[in-house]
Amino acid sequence: YAHMTVDATALAAMSDYDRASYVKLPAWFSFVYALAVLPALAGSVALLLRSKFAWLLYGLSLIGVIVQFGWVFGATDLIAVKGAAATVPFPLFIFLMAVVQVWFAGIAIKRRWIS
Repeated sequence: YAHMTVDATALAAMSDYDRASYVKLPAWFSFVYALAVLPALAGSVALLLRSKFAWLLYGLSLIGVIVQFGWVFGATDLIAVKGAAATVPFPLFIFLMAVVQVWFAGIAIKRRWIS
């Protein structure tokens, strides 16, 4: 939510690099960000409701995560500017959690915990 609602005050508080990077984000980036976040939330609700749609929703979220961070790391110089130690761990954690969510939903379907 904070990323999607950055205002002039928040922009002013950012470093020059972060401000320039935020302003240069392509228009589709917000859609991909939402694709990474909202299906994961819906997938968790589906899992709690014992619905097999959790797997599909988690899969959509994983696609969003891959596109989002693929673009961030592939089309920007973020790692060169801030270093891998400062930029890779949290996105890697998010990616791994998305993979675990898809895997777990698949296991839940195979074991008939959800249907």
